Amino acid sequence: MLDTMNAQAPTTTINCTIPDWLQECLITRKSDSEAPRGEASVGEVDLICRAFEFAYKLHETQCRASGEPYICHPVAVAGLLRDLGGSAAMIAAGFLHDIVEDTDTTAEDLEKLFGTEVRHLVEGVTKLSKFNFSSKKERQAENFRRMFLAMAQDIRVIVVKLADRLHNMRTLEHLPDAKRRTIALETREIFAPLANRLGIGRFKWELEDLSFKYLEPEAYREIQALVAEKRTDREARLTNVAEILRHGLTEAGINYTDISGRPKHLFSIYQKMQRQQKEFHEIYDLAAIRIVVQTNDECYRALAIVHDAFRPIPGRFKDYIGLPKPNRYQSLHTAVVGFTGRPLEVQIRTQAMHHVAEYGIAAHWKYKETGNSSRTKRTEADEKFTWLRQLLEWQSDLKDAQEYMENVKDNLFDDNDVYVFTPQGDVVPLSRGATSVDFAYRIHTEVGNHCAGARVNGRILPLETPLKNGDIVEIMTRENSHPSLDWLNFVVTTGARNRIRQWYKRSRREENVARGRELLEKELGKNGFEALLKSAPMQVVAERCNYHSVEDLLAGLGYGEVTLNHVVNRLRDSVKATQPMTAEPAITGKNHGLGVSEFVIPSPQPPTSGKHSPIAGIEGLLYHLAGCCNPIPGEQIIGVITRNNNRGISLHRQGCPNVENIPGDRLVPVSWNTAHPNGGRPQTYPVNVQIEVLDRVGVLKDILSRLSDQSINVRNAQVRTHPGQPAVIDLGIDIRDREQLERSFTQIKQMSDVLNIRRLSQLDD
Repeated sequence: MLDTMNAQAPTTTINCTIPDWLQECLITRKSDSEAPRGEASVGEVDLICRAFEFAYKLHETQCRASGEPYICHPVAVAGLLRDLGGSAAMIAAGFLHDIVEDTDTTAEDLEKLFGTEVRHLVEGVTKLSKFNFSSKKERQAENFRRMFLAMAQDIRVIVVKLADRLHNMRTLEHLPDAKRRTIALETREIFAPLANRLGIGRFKWELEDLSFKYLEPEAYREIQALVAEKRTDREARLTNVAEILRHGLTEAGINYTDISGRPKHLFSIYQKMQRQQKEFHEIYDLAAIRIVVQTNDECYRALAIVHDAFRPIPGRFKDYIGLPKPNRYQSLHTAVVGFTGRPLEVQIRTQAMHHVAEYGIAAHWKYKETGNSSRTKRTEADEKFTWLRQLLEWQSDLKDAQEYMENVKDNLFDDNDVYVFTPQGDVVPLSRGATSVDFAYRIHTEVGNHCAGARVNGRILPLETPLKNGDIVEIMTRENSHPSLDWLNFVVTTGARNRIRQWYKRSRREENVARGRELLEKELGKNGFEALLKSAPMQVVAERCNYHSVEDLLAGLGYGEVTLNHVVNRLRDSVKATQPMTAEPAITGKNHGLGVSEFVIPSPQPPTSGKHSPIAGIEGLLYHLAGCCNPIPGEQIIGVITRNNNRGISLHRQGCPNVENIPGDRLVPVSWNTAHPNGGRPQTYPVNVQIEVLDRVGVLKDILSRLSDQSINVRNAQVRTHPGQPAVIDLGIDIRDREQLERSFTQIKQMSDVLNIRRLSQLDD
């Protein structure tokens, strides 16, 4: 316990154990008797102490769900970062990582007090709780988008986040069961794989075991009890094996630093039981022997000693020294038959390799010596993390939150089981089952987009042929070649799949831009339209829709990535922001000037009297919905008196081409009556839509599933396909109103396989 820290520190006793290292920092800073220290060291100690004191002051009145003072959490996170060898800025960020989110302190305040480096780290970790999202999935997706972007600038961000998550998992028992399961599932699916990708083994195993504890509590307790029951026999067996290997290594003159048994983690045992469909007593390799030596050469000499002492099991040897994993993990793995006839795994590595296996990227902090911030140039160590760059390359192309999260998970769990070579001898790790197209996109996007064939080990093979370990792959390219939709049927990597889809969207850019302009111009009118496109409010709209330019926004509108209603609503908000004194800013095609304030957005006409008719303005008259445009509630409509008057009033959407040349004396002003009860039953209206998609198995099912989620009935469906071309799906659906139609369009447009979706009328036939 710490009662008094220093002159600036709070003097209140806190019910939280202060670790020795932090007490030493606090005492060192205030001690006048200690010999002078280097400026850098003094500055680092001072930064750590000030960050702790600041966090303590702001969290002083806050408690965790367990009832303990909140400051215990930042102290624990900072301690985990210190154990990883983090810099003073990282440790300070550990103390401050919740400040921006949980208090009134801003990022600018942190920068003034602790510097730019600490601010960037805290900002990268901060969740987006102060922003508004339409759904929990969208919030989660945007959190991870922000986190990965911050990682690209400074990889230390995710290490701080992992330390935060690890301590939260250690204290998860104080939360309600439903919340425990949600956090544990997110940890298993995202954070444990991230720790693995970064090579931080000590975090990865604990995160997995803690997630296992809350997601499958019965299985966790059962395996825990079984492992404890067999511990004595297992430790005795490992001790005997270790003694034999020590004797062999000593006789061979190999300077080993450690030979020890390592028990398998509970979740890895559970995974093996599930994967191999075996009971616990059928799993033999519950532990491994680890040999740590001095040099790479001694690793291979030690391997010979192991294989000489015990019979090796064929097919179980892996050389991760010659072919390291993407997270820089290096070791020799082999499996041998032990004394009792049971398999035993043996790992052989150097001290440096062992440090990397435990601490991952933390073992090679690029900032440790330079002290530079995130602006430091990428080092050779960072080049190993190609998965992060690939993740960032395509993450901005996925607008749908659910699809984005699925792709993130696929990429994080994407184990590289196949190692192939370029003609120059460079190693390229790929997923099992990967093809030459996956290889081409792993090399470069343009290599994949222009791939015309592949030579594997000097022979031309079909592009869909799975690659094997050791294959030498050469991609043949042609300038006029482009991706084929058939490739989607056999590529296995997320990057390749998304690049193919992206090419098909962008290859029609000019067509999509023109279509987007046409849609927006038809909605707003021609007068002043060009000036509007060049206006500041329109650029603001593009940026708020996550596009760099207005032209990108029009392209997205053209191929259905963003809806017309969404753009118009954002434009209205943007104009309001520029006209604070105007009661109703205007956006319409009826303007005669070029000023933004002269545009007017027509609002739906207010319903008139007549609660017993769905159409206001023609109460008691015979009417029907025009089949040429199929109007639905929420759209502006106009009534037309039919020529022979035997069908009464024909209701059209305003702007329907069939109404343009009708004399004004036959037009009747009408509107939807929102007060119409319809007998308490929701009325639906027929709408025909056409969807252009990348042809793949199950795409229609996915579309129908999203319509079903919106409670939309599908009356008919027709699919037309052509080899090498997008498929066209025509659907007849029943819609309640325009809002439901736009919501369903948004859901479908967010699917990466969907190129375009539009509403049909008889005029399109």
